[in-house]
Amino acid sequence: MGEDARRPEARLSRPSVRAFRIPTDASEADGTLEWEATTLVLVEIAAAGKTGLGYSYTSTGACAVIDGVLAEVVEDADAFDIPGLWKEMVGAVRNLGWRGICASAISAVDVALWDLKAKLIEAPLVRLLGRAREAVPIYGSGGFTSYPDERLATQLSGWVDGDGCRAVKMKVGRPSDHHLQRLRTARSAIGGAELYIDANGAFDRKEALAFAAFSAELGVTWFEEPVSSDDLEGLRLMRDRGPPGMRIVAGEYGYEPFYFRNMLGAGAVDVLQADATRCGGFTGFLLAAALADAHNVPLSAHTAPALHLPVAAAAPRLMNVEWFHDHVRIERMLFDGSPVPRGGTIRPDLTRPGLGLAFKDKDAEKYAL
Repeated sequence: MGEDARRPEARLSRPSVRAFRIPTDASEADGTLEWEATTLVLVEIAAAGKTGLGYSYTSTGACAVIDGVLAEVVEDADAFDIPGLWKEMVGAVRNLGWRGICASAISAVDVALWDLKAKLIEAPLVRLLGRAREAVPIYGSGGFTSYPDERLATQLSGWVDGDGCRAVKMKVGRPSDHHLQRLRTARSAIGGAELYIDANGAFDRKEALAFAAFSAELGVTWFEEPVSSDDLEGLRLMRDRGPPGMRIVAGEYGYEPFYFRNMLGAGAVDVLQADATRCGGFTGFLLAAALADAHNVPLSAHTAPALHLPVAAAAPRLMNVEWFHDHVRIERMLFDGSPVPRGGTIRPDLTRPGLGLAFKDKDAEKYAL
C-alpha cells in the first residue's frame, strides 16, 4: 500500500484572509513610481489541527478574490492535492483575468497550502520540496531614487559591511547628472562589491544603451528592466549590444508560466526573475524554475526573502534572492522566524515546520485594514 493510501485524510477549512498596510520608513521611489506604504495580504488555511499561512504584497482587491471564488475551490478539498488545487484556482478566475490581482491571490493561497502540507507531515518545507543547497545567497536591494546620497551610501555599505552581501542594487531613472552622481556615490560606498541597477522600465532602448555604457565604467554587472519587461525585442537588443559582462535581468512581473516561456524563448534575459507572491505561489515559482533550468538561464527570486527562502533553497540553477529593504523590514516586524543574514546568505531553519514563520498578530493590529 502506498504512502498516500496510508495517510489520514486532511480536509481544508475555508481560507481566512486579512490585509495590512505598513507605512515605509521613508519616502520610496524608483524610475517610474513613488509610494509611502506597502500592503500585505495574509491567508491562513487549517486542516487536521494545523494551520498554514501564506501572503502576498498586493492590493486589498486580492482579499475579495480569496474570500470568494478561491475559497469555493479550496474549502473541504484534500490538503495534500496542491497541484490539482492550483489548476482549479487558475481555472476558477478565468473570466476575472488570471494575471495581476488574481494571480497574487492564488499565490498567497498556494503558499499557505504548502506551509500547511509541511506542517501536517511535521517537516520543514525545504525538506518537503527537496533541498538543493544549504544556504541561499542574497543581494541587498533598495537605493531608492528618493534617497539623498548620504542615505544611499549608508544603506548600500551596510549590506556589504554588515550583512556580508557581495552585491547590492539601487534604483535608477531617467538620465541626468544626479543619477550619474548617485552611481558614483554607490560605487565609492561599496568598494569591490558588485553593483546592480534597476530602472523598472524607465528607459527607451537608446537611453538604456547609453546609460548601460556609462554604468559599465563604474563596474555595474546587472541591469534590471532597462526597458519595459514587455519589450522582449528591447531586452534582447540590450543583451546583444550592451556592455560585455553586464547581465540583463527581468521577470518580476511574470504571473503565469507562458510569460516566462516567452521571455526565455526570445533570449531576452541573462537572468530570469520570478516572484512567488505573483506567479502562483511556490507551485508557479517551481514551474518558472524548471523553465529557467531547461534554458540554462540562472534564476533570481524577486523580493519577499522570508517567503522565498525554502523554495529558493530547493530551486535548480538559483543565483540569488533579493534582500529588499521594504520587505525585509516588514517581515521582521510581522513574522517570528524571519531569516538573519550571515556572510551574505540566509538559511532555512530546519527546527521549525513549514515555512518556519509565525505571524505576530498583536504587532500587526495597528496596521490592519
